[in-house]
Amino acid sequence: MTDLVIRQATADDAEAMFALIQAHLSEGHLLPREINELGRHAERFLVAYLPASEGSTTGAPELVACAELAPLSARVAEVRSLVVSRDVRGVGLATRMVNEIRSEAKSRGYETLCAFTHDARFFVRQNFSIVPHTWLPEKIATDCLSCPLFRKCEQHAMMLPLIEMPRYAAVA
Repeated sequence: MTDLVIRQATADDAEAMFALIQAHLSEGHLLPREINELGRHAERFLVAYLPASEGSTTGAPELVACAELAPLSARVAEVRSLVVSRDVRGVGLATRMVNEIRSEAKSRGYETLCAFTHDARFFVRQNFSIVPHTWLPEKIATDCLSCPLFRKCEQHAMMLPLIEMPRYAAVA
């Protein structure tokens, strides 16, 4: 994985991101995305590519992961469409992608990073906490109200503060 390249996506990556997401929908952890939407919002995504292998029929690098930093408000952003190809799982690539997303969110001034997932274990290992959905009203207003599973959602709301909280001295 040393020759892996992680970079900001461009509209030219939309087709490969769409194919990667589509290939993993059956696992039940991703929401479907439209290729036009991916192209419009490509600058929100990070992508990970492996260089072309000798056996590659196209001679092109292979997209093996993507993740979106989706703004929900001026304070809150969400990790969306985090997917790693089955062929390269288990080597820490998802963690690298989330760390890059976290750094980007901090540099853009977001105070909170959130994620919604069916399996909270990965995000808990990344120091996210499970919180009530109502703690993220930006997500509810942006996506949940129009979702057919609203109020029946089986996803965990995950939250990670990106700013240091002040510590107060105990009063004796």
